[in-house]
This record gives sequence, C-alpha cells and structure tokens, in this order.
Amino acid sequence: MTSRRNFVKNSVVAGLSASLLPGMAAAAVPAAAPKTRWKHWVWTNPDAKDTEQQLAERYRKYYEAGVRGIFFEADSEKHCRAAKAQKLEAHRWIWTMNRGEKSLLQAHPEWYAVSRTGKSCATHPPYVDYYRWLCPSREEVKKYLEDDYAAALKKDYVDGVHLDYVRFCDVILPVNLWDTYKIVQTSELPEYDFCYCSVCKAAYKAEHGIDIDTVQYPEASPSWRLFRYQRVNRVVERLTKVAQQYKKPITAAVFPTPDIAHRNVKQDWVNWNISGVCPMIYHGFYKENVAWIGQAVAEGVQALKGKFPLYAGLYLPDFKNDKEVQQGIENALRNGAAGVSLFGDVSDGALLALKTASAQVTTAQ
Repeated sequence: MTSRRNFVKNSVVAGLSASLLPGMAAAAVPAAAPKTRWKHWVWTNPDAKDTEQQLAERYRKYYEAGVRGIFFEADSEKHCRAAKAQKLEAHRWIWTMNRGEKSLLQAHPEWYAVSRTGKSCATHPPYVDYYRWLCPSREEVKKYLEDDYAAALKKDYVDGVHLDYVRFCDVILPVNLWDTYKIVQTSELPEYDFCYCSVCKAAYKAEHGIDIDTVQYPEASPSWRLFRYQRVNRVVERLTKVAQQYKKPITAAVFPTPDIAHRNVKQDWVNWNISGVCPMIYHGFYKENVAWIGQAVAEGVQALKGKFPLYAGLYLPDFKNDKEVQQGIENALRNGAAGVSLFGDVSDGALLALKTASAQVTTAQ
C-alpha cells in the first residue's frame, strides 16, 4: 500500500534529502534511559532490508531517548519482535476509511464514498489517485474493517492497533497545500464533500426526516454535519470492541485540534472511547510557528478532559533544526501532552532533542 504520508510528502517535501535535521544530527544519544512519566512514539514504515543488528541498535537508541512504542505501517514480524526485544511496544498502524486495494475496488466499487457532485471515489478519487474513501454507513464496510483489524490483533507480536485515515476525505486541505493543488478552499467545494451515496442519504432521512437532496446548502446543515461525525464514530466503536476482545489497546492518528478535525475532515475524535490519540500537529502545513504546537495540544487536552491520553504528532521535516524540535516537544509536554509521536528522519539529533525536552519539562514540574 502507498505510504501513509505520500500525499503530504509529495506536496510539501518533495526533493528533500534523508538528512532533514541539521545542527545536532550527528550528536550521540546518551546511554542512560530517562526516568520520566512521558510515553513517546515513532511512526515508521518497516524496511525489509533492515538487519537484526541494525534494528537492535536503532530500537535501543529509541528506548534510551524515551520512546516507548512504535507504530508500524506494514506487517513485519521481524521489526515488531526486534522492537519488543528492546522493551518497546509494537503496534500495527492500519489505514481505515481510505482503502484503495485493487481487489477491493474491483470487487466492491459500491462500497466507496460519493461526492456531492455524484462521483464515486472508486472511479474519481479526489486530489490524488490513492484517495479511495469507503462509505462509513455501510454494514459491509464495517464488517470488512473489523475482520482486517482482527487479523492484525490476533498476532502475538502485535501489542495494539493504530487507526489512520479514520475520517472523511479532506473537504478542506491544510492551507499550505492549496498552492500545490491550485485550489482555494475558503468554502466546502462539492467535489471534495462526502458522502452522498444512497445508503448515507437513506440513513440521514430515517434519522432526521430530511432528504439531503432538497437542502439548498447541505454544507451549512448542522444535522447533516453531525450525522457524518456519528457515521465515523460508529466505525471507531466497532473497531474498539474488536481491540477489547483481544485485550489490546487501540489508538488513532487524527487531525491536530477538535475544531480543525470537525471542519476539515468531519472527524469527531474527542467523542471516541479509545486508548489514546495522536493529533498530527504538523505546524508547517497550517503555516504556523512552533509555538502553535503547544496551543493545539492545550485545545485537545482541554476538550478531552482526561478521557484518554493525547500524544502530540510532530512532523520532523517541518522543523528548521533540532533546537526547534526540542522546543516543539517542550511546548507539547508543557501543555498537557502525555508524550509525542515523531514522523520523519528520527536521527540521533532528534532523539537527543526528545530526551532533553522530556528532562527539561520534568525538572520544571
């Protein structure tokens, strides 16, 4: 499957070398494991070419810097067991509503979400070719996802599952991507507004007594908006029950704040009942500075009211150097994050920034 971040990589960081973090990139990571209450994570796509020795060294460094779990985008027993051998949790990171498997597209094109213009993601994917969104109202879709997550959870080397793309298609992209796609999205454009399939329309009419096709401005309808939040919420409820059956945690990568999640992708993560959430607080995508990371964390923590932990998702290419990485982590922890989750080049410099920031905030508290 296409890498989970290709959309944003191709849009924002095309041409960047693997050495994304200058300054402290060559710094050695101290050996002593930090004694803090923080739980940090790393998002990664396992490389089959990695050797056992490389993995042991890499994951040892992760643990020593304060990382306690890894979200693996592909199923790799080798990588999971290597992580567990270094006292790290190994979680399977799986796409949820965005599913473009050729076999699924060919077998069930009717399962895919339909835009307000009447075009299906099965034949007219928005933005990029791999944006193939399933309809969350369909029972067959929910059963398919339950089986898929159960297949991962039953493996003894998998400690938990991590939901991704658990939402509708972006009706509004982060502002930094508008130029890339030659779009101005100051309003909800019909071709990016989902889902208007027959199943969604019938369910909405049954619940609210309204035919959405008769509403002049459906994008402005509070009940239609709430209906779609609840469609995704019910998918999460079903997957949470599957995780509970296996007595394993379930977390999710989500949009950076409750407000942005609601507005941009019809995602209502505050009302989920999961084990933890990783808001993708990618400040560069929203043309914000590093201080915004703390603001976004504070908004999420306040909305959750202690329901489950929030781990701030940080996109390492957004930072100018490792000093900024440290500042971003400190901003997150000081505003109530239970840890951070890193995506990008997790260099020695980034690990040192992680360890230093955790120690600084712990000492200050």
